[in-house]
Formats: sequence, C-alpha cells, structure tokens
Amino acid sequence: MYIKKTTPDAPAAHLSDEIEGSVQGHRDGHGFVIRDDGQGDIFIPPNEMRAVLHKDRVRVRIVRQDRRGRPEGRVVEIIERPPQPLIGRLLQESGVWLVAPEDKRYGQDVLIPKGATGAAKPGQVVVVELTEPPALFGQPVGRITEVLGEVDDPGMEIEIAVRKYGVPHEFSAECLAQAKELPDKVRAQDKRHRVDLTDVPLVTIDGEDARDFDDAVYCEPAKVGRSKGWRLLVAIADVSHYVETGSAIDIDAYDRATSVYFPRRVIPMLPEKLSNGLCSLNPEVERLCMVCDMLVTAKGEVHAYQFYPAVMFSHARFTYTEVAAILANTRGPEASKRKDRVKDLLNLHDVYRALLIARQARGAVDFETTETQIVCDENGRIEKIVPRTRNDAHKLIEEAMLAANVCSADFIAQGGQPGLFRVHEGPTPEKQEILRGYLKAMAVGMTIGDNPHPSEFQAIAEATKDRPDAQQIHTMLLRSMQQAIYTPVNSGHFGLAFDAYTHFTSPIRRYPDLLVHRVIKAILGKSKYKLPSLPTPGEAHAKLAKRLAARVAAPGTKPRKDVVPPCRDTQAWEAAGLHCSANERRADEASRDVEAWLKCKYMREHLGEEYGGVVSAATSFGIFVTLDAMYVEGLVHITELGGEYFKFDEARQELRGERTGIRYSIGTRVRVQVSRVDLDGRKIDFRLIREGEELVGRALKDKGVAPESAGARKAGGRSGDRKRAQAPEPSATERASMTREQAARSPGKAKASAKKTASSGTTGKSKSRKPRRS
Repeated sequence: MYIKKTTPDAPAAHLSDEIEGSVQGHRDGHGFVIRDDGQGDIFIPPNEMRAVLHKDRVRVRIVRQDRRGRPEGRVVEIIERPPQPLIGRLLQESGVWLVAPEDKRYGQDVLIPKGATGAAKPGQVVVVELTEPPALFGQPVGRITEVLGEVDDPGMEIEIAVRKYGVPHEFSAECLAQAKELPDKVRAQDKRHRVDLTDVPLVTIDGEDARDFDDAVYCEPAKVGRSKGWRLLVAIADVSHYVETGSAIDIDAYDRATSVYFPRRVIPMLPEKLSNGLCSLNPEVERLCMVCDMLVTAKGEVHAYQFYPAVMFSHARFTYTEVAAILANTRGPEASKRKDRVKDLLNLHDVYRALLIARQARGAVDFETTETQIVCDENGRIEKIVPRTRNDAHKLIEEAMLAANVCSADFIAQGGQPGLFRVHEGPTPEKQEILRGYLKAMAVGMTIGDNPHPSEFQAIAEATKDRPDAQQIHTMLLRSMQQAIYTPVNSGHFGLAFDAYTHFTSPIRRYPDLLVHRVIKAILGKSKYKLPSLPTPGEAHAKLAKRLAARVAAPGTKPRKDVVPPCRDTQAWEAAGLHCSANERRADEASRDVEAWLKCKYMREHLGEEYGGVVSAATSFGIFVTLDAMYVEGLVHITELGGEYFKFDEARQELRGERTGIRYSIGTRVRVQVSRVDLDGRKIDFRLIREGEELVGRALKDKGVAPESAGARKAGGRSGDRKRAQAPEPSATERASMTREQAARSPGKAKASAKKTASSGTTGKSKSRKPRRS
C-alpha cells in the first residue's frame, strides 16, 4: 500500500541542525536566539550565555526540549560580535574595578584593569570598549573610552539612550562646515523660477514648544466646477534647495533619517542653522517652500492639484490652543488680537469639515487614544505628566497634511519615477483570526471579512464606543494592524484608507520627505532623480529587514497596487526605505527608553502610595495597570492577584480566577500600591490592594460564594501559608525588553505563586514628539 507523502509548511528543527541568529539577552541570565529564518526563538540557558553577549550573531545547535517544550540550544560558534560600546556604572568591589552594564540584557559585568579607568570615578556612568570577550570561565574585559557623568546629572538618561540605541548625535565636521557656509536669509538668486506668494497670508499652526516649522497653510473659497469649494495651499519648507544630493549635510541627514524627540531636548536630523533657521517657516521672514496647491470640493475630494516651488512670507505663528480658542469664539480675546486672520482660520475650518466628510466616506480608521506629555523642570526632573488633548486645530492641520501627502503620492505615481511611499498593510491572516475569535468571545455581534477594509474596523469601533469594554475592544482593533513602513512598492495605506500615500510635509525632520521633494522637483523639471551612494545600513536596518522577510506573501498573491516601474535602482530605493523605517523604530525605542527612565525616577518618590488605575493589558504573568492621576504604567505580577489559580484567556485577553471567577481585562478598574521601582530595568511594580466592590461582588455572585469568605481567603492569602503553584518563567516573547503590546500577544496559562519571582513590567507610552502630521 502506498502512503501519500505530505510536505509540512515549515520543516521541524532536528537536534543536529545548526541554526544562525542573533542573541537576545535576558536580565535573569538566560537568553534566546532570534532565528534568521523567522522560526520560533531558541532558549539559551545561563551557562551557555557566559561566553556570549546580547546582540552577538551566533550559530547554535538544538540539543533538547526544555520542560516547557521550547527548543534549547548550545552555542557552536560566534559568527559576529557587533562593535557597539557598552554603557554602565563604574564600581569598585574588593579592589576590583568593574562596569555594571546599564542594559541588563548584557548579563555580565565588565572587568576594567587599573590602568584602563581613565579619569572615571566610582559611581559614574561611562562608555566601555571591550578588549577581551567573555568566555565560559572568564568575564569580559574592557577599557573606559568616555565618562558621561553622574547618574543623577540632568539629561543623563538621554546621553545613555543615544549611545544605547546607536542614535547619531554629533554632526560630522564636514557637515557643520558646509552648514556654516549657507546664507542667513533668502537671497535674490534663490527666488529665481519661483512663484511669489509673499502677499498670500500663509500661517503656521504648531504646539507651544515647537521650534522648527515645516508647514504653513492658507485657504480661501473657490469655485470647483459649478459648485462651491475651496482653494487650499500647503506650503512646505524647501529643504532640498539647500541640502544637495550626496553632500556632507545629506549624508549626515540620511544616517539619522529622522529627528529624535526627547523631553526638553531634540536631536535634529539637520544642523540647527537649517532646522531652526533657514528652513524653518518663521513668522515675518521670507522662506523658500514647495507648495501643494489644491482645489477641494464641498464633499472633501481633491478635484485638482499642482506642485510648484515658491517663496513665502509667514504672516503669523499660531499655536493649536490659540486657534481652537478663536474657532470656538470669534469675538473672544484671542480673536481680537488676530482680527486680520480670523476669516482665513474660518475658511481653514470649513475645508477641514469637508475633508472630514471624505474621511468618513472612505472609512478611514480613527480611534481616539490618549497621548501624554512629560513636563520637566530646569533640572530635567518630571514635574507632572499630563494628557495631550487633540482639538479642532490639531485635526485641521492633520487633514490638510494628509491631503498634501496623498497628492504627492499620486504625482509620483503618475510621473512614473521610483520614490518612497508610506505603506500600511492590512492585518495578517493570523491577526485576522485572533481578532475574529476575540470579537466572537466578547459578543460584539460584528466581525471582519476575509479581505477586510478599514471601514469594517471603523464600523466596529463606532458600534462599540458606548460599551463599558470599549477601550479593550478598540485596543484589540489597533493591535491587529501592522506597522507602517517606507517602501518604493506602493501597497496603499490601510489605516487611512488611501490607495497611495507618502510623506511630503516634514522634510526638516524626516529624510523620506526630503527624498519625495527631490522626486517631485525632478518630475517638474522633466528629469529623473537618482539616489546618491548612501552609507551602509546598520543594525536597525538589518533587524527590520529580517522582520519584513517573515511577512513575504505566498507565491501568486497579488499586491493591491504596484506603481513602481521596472528600473535598475529599485533595489537602492528598497534599501533606503528599509533604512528610514528602521531608524524611525530606533528613534521611537530611544524616546520610550528615556520616558520610561524619567517615569521610574518620578515614581521612586511615590513608593508605598496608593492610586486608582485601569488595566491596560492582561498577560499570562500578570496585568499592566495605568494610573489615573499620573498616566504611568506598571505591572501587577500574577503572584499579587490573590490566593487562587488564574487562567489566561487568550481569546478574551483576560486573566480569570478559577475559584471566584474574578476577571482582569483591559478597562477593569483597580486600586494599587507602588511597591517597587527598578530604574536600571525601567520597571515599575504595583501591588493590588483592593479590587473594586462591583468586580468582586459580580464574580462571587456568579460563583455562589459569600463575599465574607472570599475576603477572608484573600486576607489569609497574604500570610503566605496557603499553597500556590509556581508562576511560569517568562517565555521568549516575555523578555525584559518587551512592551505591553507584545506582552498582550503572549498566549498561555498562568497560575499564582507564593514564591515571588522578580517581576518585570514596563512603563507606559507617552509621546513628547510632535503630536500630529501623520
């Protein structure tokens, strides 16, 4: 009898297989190998981690399955050891000098010979270069190359982050010299072949703390066909006029790819003479710009558009708060100070409402999320954390920028030249299945199709906005989507529901926008833009390339749209897109790291204090809680949830007590106490001190348990006399560096433990960068 041969989707790894990948260290001493082929991570026990470091590229052999069924590996060869320096604090123990790495994923202290300490003093934060790698029976050895200062020095968290994530923070001498030679103002020869818009009352609208002004806007009523409409002008700083392709400034700008925003400090993509001076659309000075001139219908559709270089004169510098106040009361004190501009602002508000109609018609996803702003004092210490509210002025600018970006993408597509699109693909099949299961489990009564459209997500969000668990549902909708990237292959923007979209509006702080400007100019001049020889992409590029490789579509799958013509330099554009996307991630990670450090330092002053909060994520090892008063997030480990077994329900994304039926899911209100702050690990731990009476009462009623007996059990549970099961060891997806978004995707079953393990948490997200300009 013949047996039909089957071919599995992915071949299982045999014990003799050797696999290549990158080491991901863990603060507890073990590690994981992130495989190059995109398959599941390989666990590396602590004894194997002695000879390797976090970020090393290695070849491993799978030797066994551990008790949790994970593949366990042995390091066969170290293929590459990245030269990136280590940052840590210099310590002296029993006459021996050593540096404790700030990033705890480097699991070993570095020995420093007596003659290699330089001018560093004990306790200071230093940069170390390794001179001897670690071995199975020996620690790594290094020398101090830079002293950053004391750990409590103002801005130290930023100095650490830029080195920890490899963010370029010093311009080259050639770049600075070239910037110094630039003029201080617009010259007569710069105005040639440009449209003179100095008499058009363009204005900038930004946040109170903004220093660089990329964009200015103006709107007036206009006839569009036989109907009424508007003429909308979006003028963007013409950075490409001053930053020539392949110049020293251009090379440094590409290396950075984006400005990095920290509380109280910005690491700009361009030298200050450009970013805050010559290219910034400051009020009442002439500036060069690229203009997207649009005719918009009453239904919010862009009927026609044109691009042209111009010279402008900003007639006012508005803040969002000021514009919102004027729009709310055109006879108020704010409006009386700006009488000449009130009509223009009302026209902008009218075109915004029309563009909003078009947004709703195409079904773009529009979830309202709370962003926060860290307010620091002169010494860099947090004074308060406040919500950043979006008013009509924010939304008005956002819609104007979206319209200009769409026109830019369309212009490049019609011009037949390669360029970078901002692509946001729909959810993967795996994420679609998870979301469908979740919606069914939550009895939403709506779901998504096999080829979902963003309007389906928006419809679900709209239908559930008044439910008590609306926050949980909206969070799951957001988590099902992929991250946006830059690529020459246009697949559309799923979230915004655009067939083609790019970034045109922020060339001062984003390199892709600068490239888009150059391509638009080339099309206008009937020439072709060619990318310069750009620096070799770094680690961030390589990491993102591997992540994207795992998303490769099956053979025969057709992209929604591909407007890139066959050309020899398409590969160069793909590399540029990967580089810019990766450095965007790097900037986000560095910003989050600084914000987490500041929040941890802030919360150290509040140890033992009690706060109300809301569960922001549920995982197999506990719940993340965001405090109401401070917008800070921390972990309540599963060992702190009470004296019973807790099971993680992946479909519902909640933890449920098997005896009482108490449930913890996104949106559940709790009261917690700040129990532990780990500044080095950027972790905040909370202790649950009281479940809401409604939560406990409902669960006990469902179980038929008397509230008094449950309360007694809970009180008794604190004594440690009862028996608990061991909480599970964090898996590969529960590493110390993991965010709560990643944690919420970790499936599994967890049980409470009397033996308290070192709990790991993350601080909440907050954005200090510009709050708009999609």
